[in-house]
Amino acid sequence: MARDFEVLSGAEPYAVEGSRTGILVSHGFTGTVQSMRPLGEAFAREGYTVIVPRLHGHGTHHEEMEGTTYQDWIASIEEAYAWLAERCDTIFMAGLSMGGTLALYMAQRHPDIRAISLINAAVDVPAMKSVHDLQEDVRFLDAIGSDIKKAGIVELAYDKTPVASVKQILAFMDIVRDGLPKVQCPALIFVSPEDHVVPPNNAQMIYERIASTEKTIIEMPDSYHVATLDNDQPRIIDETLAFFKKHE
Repeated sequence: MARDFEVLSGAEPYAVEGSRTGILVSHGFTGTVQSMRPLGEAFAREGYTVIVPRLHGHGTHHEEMEGTTYQDWIASIEEAYAWLAERCDTIFMAGLSMGGTLALYMAQRHPDIRAISLINAAVDVPAMKSVHDLQEDVRFLDAIGSDIKKAGIVELAYDKTPVASVKQILAFMDIVRDGLPKVQCPALIFVSPEDHVVPPNNAQMIYERIASTEKTIIEMPDSYHVATLDNDQPRIIDETLAFFKKHE
């Protein structure tokens, strides 16, 4: 009998209907909507139609995530995109970590996406490849969430990382990395020089390989990986809003 997994408090999806301009916001690998809700709420206050979906297998229990694939995570984003497409004429996307990976994937598949904002997006994380050397009976690794510089702030994320899920994100990053030249929309690329999850050189790799004529890297020296909950959160919100407004 399949186990029913309850959604953690704070991990629920967030959606607000506003103008005919929509913003799709994605959280990252093993994380939840909680890490992106401040951005979603700020965008909604500006009048945008906003959706921050809970990626399949996330925000419940790491054992549920273990049974999901990167295709499931894509499906969660595609469903949110379809919801926006019914209500909006213009769509933007912002994502943290694997949420940034998903934004790059969507920009490759949906050239109508007007612009993207990437926050410590992941396309190449060599340290993760060690999972291929693990013995088959190893199912879970230590948590990777809550890499935050700001004192007293905790990310709502899993306390264990499924090995099967790491293999899924590795396969997904390969696909997205190969497709980077297909990205043509304007891109804002935020990077934390000190990031203990995604190597900061991912930002330069994205910048060099995407075909976008308008692209900018913004460094966040006062934040670690989960910059959306860290000291640079206001800057991410302000810079992203200004960037999206410019391209409406």
